[in-house]
Amino acid sequence: MKHLILSAVIALAIFNASPARAQEVSLVAPGGMRCATDRMAPDFEHKTGHPVKVTIGSGGATHQQVVHGEPFDVPIVQPPYQDVIDSGNVVTSSETPLATVPIVVVMRKGDPKPDISTPDAVKHLLLAAKSISYPDGAGGMGGAAGVSFDQTLTKLGIFEEMKPKVKRIKGVSLMHLLTNGDIDFAVSFASEINDPGVEVVGQLPKDISTPTSLVGFVSAHAKSPEAAKALLSYLSSPEAAAAYKACGMQPGR
Repeated sequence: MKHLILSAVIALAIFNASPARAQEVSLVAPGGMRCATDRMAPDFEHKTGHPVKVTIGSGGATHQQVVHGEPFDVPIVQPPYQDVIDSGNVVTSSETPLATVPIVVVMRKGDPKPDISTPDAVKHLLLAAKSISYPDGAGGMGGAAGVSFDQTLTKLGIFEEMKPKVKRIKGVSLMHLLTNGDIDFAVSFASEINDPGVEVVGQLPKDISTPTSLVGFVSAHAKSPEAAKALLSYLSSPEAAAAYKACGMQPGR
């Protein structure tokens, strides 16, 4: 009995002394990762014992936080990110493709589903709509989905023509505008559609809207580099792939 008690005490001491245990890991990511991190963080914590502190913001704002060296252990960014590498705030060799997320058109549930299978069909839909809304990508600090859709409107040659009917949104749910009948259609990342009163029409054609890539790094300033590496590895694991798919994303590996 004494031997068993002594063994238990030694095991507990090793557990408590291990530097790999209970190291909080901080992660910063753009809004397109919100759905996936909500699913993955609890599972990672359960598997490793490392609590995860997640900070979600707009693509432009989180990008600048990383460039300016704010103290996150695992930053996730979207292209282009050469300035992130040049900043010296990430470990370049840790660069890990995580997932891609497409831009989708969203309608009120039960409305007739329009055709968006070709660029011409998308152009016709947008020009016929009375009002649409999507994230505000202006000023380099806005949403990446908004930046992407601005580019789509430019490719379609209707950017100026659409201005009077566009509501660019910051910090307000697009889905509420849609379900309230304030707009005809919303446009955003597939991973950010979570309102039961709406329905995804479909993904925009790739020749006018390239899915946005999400790439992770270990921070050069990570408080616990080993815990940060473990989190980044998990974010590109088979378990993570299942979470990405459930959120309408395509795993990067």
